[in-house]
Amino acid sequence: MRITTQWFYAAIILVFAGSQLSAADRPNIILIFIDDMGWQDVGCYGNDFIDTPHIDQLAAEGMRFTDFYAAGAVCSPTRCALQSGQNQARIGITAHIPGHWRPFERVITPRPTMALPLDTITVAEALKTSGYTTGYVGKWHLGNGPQFQPDRQGYDFSAVIAGPHLPGKYRVQSPGVPKPKPGQYRTDYEAELCIDFVKKNKDKPFFLMLSPFAVHIPLGAMSAKVDKYTEKAERTKRELPHPVYAAMVEHCDDMVGRIVSAVAEAGITDNTMIVFTSDNGGLYRRYDYRAAADDNVSSQAPLKGEKGSLHEGGVRVPLIVKYPPMVKPGTVCSEPTISYDFYPTFVDLAHGKLPTGQTIDGRSLIPLLNDANARLARNTLHWHYPHYHHDRPASSIRERDWKLIEYLDGTGDVEFYNLSEDIGETNNLVKKNPGRAADLKKKLNQWRQQVIARMPYPNPNYDEQRADQWWSMRTGQPVDSKARKRFPPTEKGQ
Repeated sequence: MRITTQWFYAAIILVFAGSQLSAADRPNIILIFIDDMGWQDVGCYGNDFIDTPHIDQLAAEGMRFTDFYAAGAVCSPTRCALQSGQNQARIGITAHIPGHWRPFERVITPRPTMALPLDTITVAEALKTSGYTTGYVGKWHLGNGPQFQPDRQGYDFSAVIAGPHLPGKYRVQSPGVPKPKPGQYRTDYEAELCIDFVKKNKDKPFFLMLSPFAVHIPLGAMSAKVDKYTEKAERTKRELPHPVYAAMVEHCDDMVGRIVSAVAEAGITDNTMIVFTSDNGGLYRRYDYRAAADDNVSSQAPLKGEKGSLHEGGVRVPLIVKYPPMVKPGTVCSEPTISYDFYPTFVDLAHGKLPTGQTIDGRSLIPLLNDANARLARNTLHWHYPHYHHDRPASSIRERDWKLIEYLDGTGDVEFYNLSEDIGETNNLVKKNPGRAADLKKKLNQWRQQVIARMPYPNPNYDEQRADQWWSMRTGQPVDSKARKRFPPTEKGQ
């Protein structure tokens, strides 16, 4: 762990203080962090096609949040925010690492920071000062190379897994981790690693973060579940979700069920907080530039937009929290909350201290977990996604019921919505409420200045005919088939 001398001595004091607390005062924390799961991909959020009995049961026994947001529209920014407790714009991880590149668009977008800085005091490091054993399983995506992996960021046990879902396609990147069984689907393997961690650490406080690759594309699920949803789609004449995608969601549900059962078998249900959420919104389509294919995957209705967009479909995600001593079963909370709230929540739950010298943008959710009708001492949430993906570069702000999106591609476009009346963001009120819209736009700009957000700037090589081309940040070559046919591989972007 990289720490200053002052923080080192503070950590020693906190470890000693933490050791005086009983196990009941330091509950276990399990964070299940699904990849690309949309707001309505599970039954308790309104999905009537995919079977998610274990996730639905988690909601029945805990609290379901209706207005919870991923801090970013794609994975790495949200992961950065969760680990640091900060809005990722402060660190500069505003795109998935290394990000997309459209070299002929109107604006040049900023390159993201390529790894979570090693001097960041992560949520795992903060919990370790309260005597927690920490574990990480699954996708990391916060820096390449062994020096940037979870075991260098406060995690005692680290099992970083790369690659897609099907047996033989994924691989373990962390040394010393048990290998998957032959023919084992990735979420089953990830569940087994987590169950083993729970068994080994049940007698002491632990923090475990599970970050599966599901339900991220490419689509891939075991044939029995795919056959089940193919037949169901034919019988019900449903076009969405894609049967393979539906099967992947059910694989995640199986994983949740196994982990909840392992906690119960270990006898630690009443002393374990289980948190279920997603890193960003879901996908409408699977985008394959190599094959130039656009296959429908799921629907985010009634939300507008998808992953890679700052509309609700890109950032509003499920959040379920089960913790029997604190959370009343079957409760629903509508207070706006966001991924970087987990950091102070977990530290608060562990009776720990937040690090000094590191801004924490999050707010503890403990008041809401005690009372679903409570409100946090915060009125605004902010997003900054200055990149092309499934939308144009933009920033946004939500202030209670009001939300403004400002596009940063030189067009000057602004969208302004009242989410309490228009969750689908269908009615742009910027002309009907110019004063309120101008006030939110001013506040958004002030926030960007405060966090020193990196901004796009005009592109001298803008070419309207080539603006929609995707190029690789790693190779400097076009990655979609349309661009490769029109421009030889030797031609470089800007």
